[in-house]
Amino acid sequence: MDSYEYGELLKELQVKVGNIEGIVEPQKIECRLKEIADEENQPDFWNSPDRVAEVQKEKRRAENLLSKFREVESAVSDSLELFEMAKEEGDEDTLQTLFDEAGELESVIKEAEVQTMLSGETDGNNAILSIHPGAGGTESQDWASMLFRMYGRWAERRGFKTELLDYQSGDEAGIKDASILIKGENAYGYLKSENGIHRLVRISPFDSNAKRHTSFASVMVSPEIDDNIDIEIEDKDIRVDTYRASGAGGQHVNKTESAIRITHIETNIVVQCQNDRSQHKNRATAMKMLKSRLYELELEKQQAEKDGVEKSEIGWGHQIRSYVLQPYQQVKDSRSGIAYSNVSGILDGDIDKVIEDVLVSIERK
Repeated sequence: MDSYEYGELLKELQVKVGNIEGIVEPQKIECRLKEIADEENQPDFWNSPDRVAEVQKEKRRAENLLSKFREVESAVSDSLELFEMAKEEGDEDTLQTLFDEAGELESVIKEAEVQTMLSGETDGNNAILSIHPGAGGTESQDWASMLFRMYGRWAERRGFKTELLDYQSGDEAGIKDASILIKGENAYGYLKSENGIHRLVRISPFDSNAKRHTSFASVMVSPEIDDNIDIEIEDKDIRVDTYRASGAGGQHVNKTESAIRITHIETNIVVQCQNDRSQHKNRATAMKMLKSRLYELELEKQQAEKDGVEKSEIGWGHQIRSYVLQPYQQVKDSRSGIAYSNVSGILDGDIDKVIEDVLVSIERK
């Protein structure tokens, strides 16, 4: 990179910062934070735990967004000022340092771009993530378990907490179904782009002839909705089945029918929970999962109407991402069109860049 290229990069980054400012609207955030501070100073404010939790959540998100904007604004401004001074004084060492740090500066701006995209109504919520293997028996069930581990490792890398909601082991290996609650700032905002079919191509460890196999698994992500969002579900709208819990569930496994499966008749959405010994608690959790799925479905319908397109059903021929382990190693996302060679890292949960590239590509479209 030379001085001309770096100068052009700074111009491009300044435009991006301006775009981010237009979305963030820092003056409005500062005004809102002042309003929140005034509300917190009211003597009766802290007597309402629900209101306190709601306001504190909004405050944290606003402060984080404002802090991130100020950080990128300062980074670009400081780099531009230092660049002009070094160029004027012929300071080659400083110029080279700026050139070397250009990639890091771009990454900071990209991260801020992603943060501004996660400003939707439910983007800041926790995420309920479910994984279901496709046809193919053990092959697909093993692939589903690999995805389950990948998202668990991703959550761990980000410092998020996870809560197992449902886990049904496969007959020989892998899983038949699994659902987890991922708790963390913008968990749903990040993971919503993972909704869809994931395809794996590899030499099967279960095939004695060492043939190449293609497996599919679907990932479904919905926001954990707050109790103040009212979604009415009548008994006539659902079918409730009980079954014995399976997997690592404690001493009650296979002894009591504590696990719950709820089917929403109109939409054919199925949710299940077996993480607790209490059937009553499992039913409450499953109902919350169902409400989250129905809420997400309604948001998707509204967005589809706004965009003037029909929402298409997920089909096995419409994978969002392919993970190829043989005859070469590559992960490619069909939405961003970007291919990645760090396959082992991605399967170990290093998927931030993949997710961010998808979010940026969707925003630009």
